[in-house]
Amino acid sequence: MARRRGAGVYTAEAVVMTLIVALIFVGGFVGWIIGKYATNSVAVKTVTVNAAAGTTNVQSTSDIAQAPNFTAADLVKLPTDNWPTVGGNIMNERYSPLDQIDTSNVSKLKGIWRTHLDGSGVAAKYSAESQPVVYKGVIYIATGNDDVFAVGVASGKILWNYSSHIDQKISTVCCGWLNRGVAIGDGRVYFGQLDGNVVALDQKTGKVDWKTHLVKWQLGQTITAAPIYVDGKIYIGVVGAEYATRSFLAAIDAATGKEVWRWYTTAAPGEPGGNTWPAGSKQYLRGGATIWQAPAVDPKLGLIYFSTGNAGSDWFGGDRPGKNLYAASMVALDLRTGKLKWYFQQVHHDIWDFDSASPVVLFDAGGHQGIAQASKTGWLYMLDRKTGRPLYGIPEKPVPQNAAQKTWPTQPIPNNAAFTPHGTPPAKDIARVKKEAVGALAKIPVVIAHSAFTPGPPKKLLIYGNGPQGGVNWQPISFNEKTHMFYVCSSVSWVGFESGPTKFVRPGLTYNGALGAAGVAWPEASGTFTAIDATSGKVVWQKRFPEPCYSGTATTAGNLVFVGRNSGQLQAYNATNGKQVWSFQTGAGANDTATIFQQDGQEYVAFYSGGNSLGATPHGDSLWLFGLDGKLGPAPTPGPGQGTQHAGEKTQKKENTGTAGDANAGKTVFASNCVSCHGATGHGGNGGPDLTQIPSAKNMNTVLGQVTNGGGGMPAFKGQLTPKQITDVATYVTQKITKNNK
Repeated sequence: MARRRGAGVYTAEAVVMTLIVALIFVGGFVGWIIGKYATNSVAVKTVTVNAAAGTTNVQSTSDIAQAPNFTAADLVKLPTDNWPTVGGNIMNERYSPLDQIDTSNVSKLKGIWRTHLDGSGVAAKYSAESQPVVYKGVIYIATGNDDVFAVGVASGKILWNYSSHIDQKISTVCCGWLNRGVAIGDGRVYFGQLDGNVVALDQKTGKVDWKTHLVKWQLGQTITAAPIYVDGKIYIGVVGAEYATRSFLAAIDAATGKEVWRWYTTAAPGEPGGNTWPAGSKQYLRGGATIWQAPAVDPKLGLIYFSTGNAGSDWFGGDRPGKNLYAASMVALDLRTGKLKWYFQQVHHDIWDFDSASPVVLFDAGGHQGIAQASKTGWLYMLDRKTGRPLYGIPEKPVPQNAAQKTWPTQPIPNNAAFTPHGTPPAKDIARVKKEAVGALAKIPVVIAHSAFTPGPPKKLLIYGNGPQGGVNWQPISFNEKTHMFYVCSSVSWVGFESGPTKFVRPGLTYNGALGAAGVAWPEASGTFTAIDATSGKVVWQKRFPEPCYSGTATTAGNLVFVGRNSGQLQAYNATNGKQVWSFQTGAGANDTATIFQQDGQEYVAFYSGGNSLGATPHGDSLWLFGLDGKLGPAPTPGPGQGTQHAGEKTQKKENTGTAGDANAGKTVFASNCVSCHGATGHGGNGGPDLTQIPSAKNMNTVLGQVTNGGGGMPAFKGQLTPKQITDVATYVTQKITKNNK
């Protein structure tokens, strides 16, 4: 994982600046990054160490092979020469049976080439989360701006690129601008866009074959998930829980773009599960339950599987009594008809923003045909994929209650070990959150959560974990068919939230139930990297990171597991014992997921290094290819990162509105870089606070100082932005946003 309006608190001053920061950093940083890392507007700089990666050399669009009409039986096979889906296969294992690169020689792994993707998606608002798809000598990759590139494996040459020309004023994007990847099949490349379009490109030319407008961003829904292609159809979900919407999974005819069926993730009255929403109300229509990732498919059972996000509004459940199906659930549908076959709800009546945003994984181990999903709750949920029943016990246990929140009396808590801690927050984190609770938030009583699923009483500050960026967010986990282990990259985040009712106005405006937040700054979290035995649910080994673990994992038959670090290092670990065996600096936040394949008998690793908005990691535009015969060494260590906040976080000296800058120029910077976090009018958006509710956002000196020097979890922008850019955006915020609160 991944939002709202009129929420939180970041840190008194850090809050204000977060807004600005995102805005600001973008204008100056984009230009800086593009100039520093490569390219011009037409060609892309490619660093090639070897003459070619293998002998299969796709040099032009005429050489591009078209993918066939893949059947489910085709795509359930383990990937070798190709990596035809973002998950490697439609089981989403992210496992390669290749073993040429193993623990004995991975230390020799170096770059074959490094290609810059034309400066696409390098601003602070973007995240590089698109796992490379590979087919017959060509890599297909999408950037956070929904631009798509076809790159030759042999040379690193860009064969074609599609420019989305997406509207930069989209204001309902949650958790940064991103695209989690493409699907291929029947000679086309398919993907979703933040503007609500599903697009099919000609695989040989990159030209648009068809485009279907599936949802409207103006009404709060966008698309970030990668689709999957199976038997002439593509399957894709939509998001928007933070904006009072109702999500769904759609099956679309791959040849025409026409919708075949649609399954809504919140049950309507009269439907199975409809009685889990309040009778006589329309709460289910704004109940959220978004779909963040690509589904998985079992062709023998004829089922398609996915998980859903939190119920809306996120932190307040007083106006939606009931379990709120099918939010925070694992779901199985009939692949052909879209009819519900089974579900398992991981969190009843979610009021903690416990999305299940990471993709489900199908696995066979211990005599079981299973399905697993790693959640923000900090547990791995393992079920029988035919029936939806728990494999190792997930009993319903009593949990703390709050009448105003209409809490559910029990929660399903797995018997298997957790990959993040639960219970009482550490004393240092309690002190940190209290310190960062400023303004009105500092004056309300504090409640400490001593156990999981402690509700947040209205008009009180609940300090709990995992926060909205804790546990496993969007990042995929992997399953190794040899070790029978899952590899989970996660974050440990202790935060404070004040919950309360959010007025519903219309879809497209923030609706999150968060009245204040503290301690949510990303740099204040830590990370765990965990191996879990699929035959028992027990933790085999775990690494602790001082920073959040925020990338996907991929594993191989060479007893390796690859994971990225926020500092830019792509690393490999011994899959059996967790020993680090390789590390390589990629030049930007390594927050994506590695792809492993072979060409002409040689094994390669492809990786997109571009940084992450929520993680505030260093940004870039590099697509790397690694091999044992590579000669390209590590990139220079990147500088500090910049980013945006998770939706729903709002933070609170003598007022000085200031008039030194150009507010009109500052508006341009704001519109280009900040609306995804703070909304088009500054009233809150993707995790950014409502600036009109923050007294310090009226203070020109405070805003200038925070943007320039950072602090409180926010990076400094001195040297990244020009003094004029900082002054202009600060002037716009203080003069137009906080002084014009209509």
